[in-house]
Amino acid sequence: MNNISPLAYVDPAAQLGDGNEIGPFCYIDKNVVLGDNNRLMNSVTLLYGARIGNGNTFFPGAVISAIPQDLKFRGEETTAEIGDNNRIRENVTINRGTAAKGKTVVGSDNLLMEGMHIGHDCIIGSDCIIGNSTKLAGEVVIDDHAILSANVLIHQFCRVGGYVMVGGGSRTSQDIPPFVIAAREPITYCGINLVGIRRRGFSADLIGHFHAAYRILYNSGQLRDEAIADIKANVPMTKETEYILDFIHASKRGIIK
Repeated sequence: MNNISPLAYVDPAAQLGDGNEIGPFCYIDKNVVLGDNNRLMNSVTLLYGARIGNGNTFFPGAVISAIPQDLKFRGEETTAEIGDNNRIRENVTINRGTAAKGKTVVGSDNLLMEGMHIGHDCIIGSDCIIGNSTKLAGEVVIDDHAILSANVLIHQFCRVGGYVMVGGGSRTSQDIPPFVIAAREPITYCGINLVGIRRRGFSADLIGHFHAAYRILYNSGQLRDEAIADIKANVPMTKETEYILDFIHASKRGIIK
């Protein structure tokens, strides 16, 4: 059974699971799918195309699946898909997709802090923390376990690697590779995210591999392909170092300096 405030509006065509709490002044549109055991505090808006999993908490003022802020959008059928056990704080806005990808995706177990924005066709992994007032433009990708501090600005089409820490107030128009700290103005590589990856249980050997790979990448003066070849030749290949190399090789916008 759902607990729905008499002051909330739920469109008859919306699909609701069980055990949801929907507070006063919430608005749930048609073509919305809401799973089980979600909590919507007051004044939460789930618009057309929202697909919500289980166990999420939405704080007041959150707006999910608003139409994209993209002039190319022509009303196509798209979605905003959210996984399980996310905490979505006050006034967070998540736009649905466009014809480019068809959907915006947020994984599970994320903390999205007050006033942050996720643009159309973004793909956000799981177990991420995204700080107050951080803004992600369209088609940004954030890999699992990333931390973005407050007031970070990410240009469209950029990718942020896993286990990254991005300093508050930073802005980037290039990709940020995995396992690093990125900060300053202009944004730059500031070393390995040592505290974060130790907390995640990475071994001393693996951390040494990260240091070795990034010393080659950032300190050797080599071009990208030369640095990749050097890393392959001189750093033990594990799934983590392969992730670093695949990330760098796949980067279309280039990585931060």
